[in-house]
Amino acid sequence: MIAHLRGTIGKIAPGEAVVDVGGVGYRVRMPMHDWDALHDGTSVHLHTVTYVREDRFDLYAFIDTHTRMLFAAFIDLNGVGPRMALELCAVPRALLTRAINEKDASILSSVKGIGRKTADKLLVDLAALAQRHPEAFFSEDTVMGARYDRDTVAALTQLGFATQDILRVLESLPNDLTTTEERIAAALRSL
Repeated sequence: MIAHLRGTIGKIAPGEAVVDVGGVGYRVRMPMHDWDALHDGTSVHLHTVTYVREDRFDLYAFIDTHTRMLFAAFIDLNGVGPRMALELCAVPRALLTRAINEKDASILSSVKGIGRKTADKLLVDLAALAQRHPEAFFSEDTVMGARYDRDTVAALTQLGFATQDILRVLESLPNDLTTTEERIAAALRSL
């Protein structure tokens, strides 16, 4: 299977790009935060997961190996396909870590497409994964967890916004917003 790609990137649509490797274009799907970080025409080195089923052959690409590891672990779980796995990869590691530490499945159920039962099962699987690979849950956003208030995320999800859009907007909000209401109002102005 294809483990990584090194080439020139060209964005197609949100979350999708083509990586030109020696004249061959590989179409990849990626989490929005990775897609946003890349610029058309630049050289990239992306870590990939090849997803093969009888009716599809897809490549999913990631800037770092930890996100790739999480994606691969997510799609190995029952009831989690690539689309849901990408949504989960868009959740800041600080929120995933908080969900595990507080045994709070509601954090996971705030992700678009994840119901309560799936969130409960995912929480158990995430805790096991965190024990085996704690490095997969460490990133800069682990330190900035307060900005990703779960009530704010849940409220905006209920209003129909996509998780990756919500998290991107919350990340850009000023640090002086201290209440959930202030963060929701500011996020609604930005969405």
